Amino acid sequence: MRGLPGLGLLLVLAAPAFAEDAPAVDCASATAQPDLNACAYREYEAADVELNAVYKRAMTAAQNVDKELEGAEIGAVEALKKAQRGWVAYRDGQCELAGFQARGGQAESMLVSGCLAELTQKRTAELNEFLENRGN
Repeated sequence: MRGLPGLGLLLVLAAPAFAEDAPAVDCASATAQPDLNACAYREYEAADVELNAVYKRAMTAAQNVDKELEGAEIGAVEALKKAQRGWVAYRDGQCELAGFQARGGQAESMLVSGCLAELTQKRTAELNEFLENRGN
């Protein structure tokens, strides 16, 4: 999913702190800003993995909806794609804005990652609701 260049740059600059060879951080007791940043990013990564899994299931459900329809009624797959593209644009802009609370400071990446995690979790819940309404 595409992001804004500023958001991507921010995550790229913060990436070394999240490298696999970095020491493990106990997020339950983290107090140092670099650790808080790493924990916020981990939370976002986990939320993103879950979102991608649920989105795949939602896409299958949308394909099944379209198979049940005819002619002009077909369009669930395209509606889901359109909604997801719109949501990604909203998420990226909203989370870039959230970072301005600490623009240029050490906490900026934590705020952005926290926003990404929160909005991703909300989107996952929306897609799960779609699946539940479809009986999946």
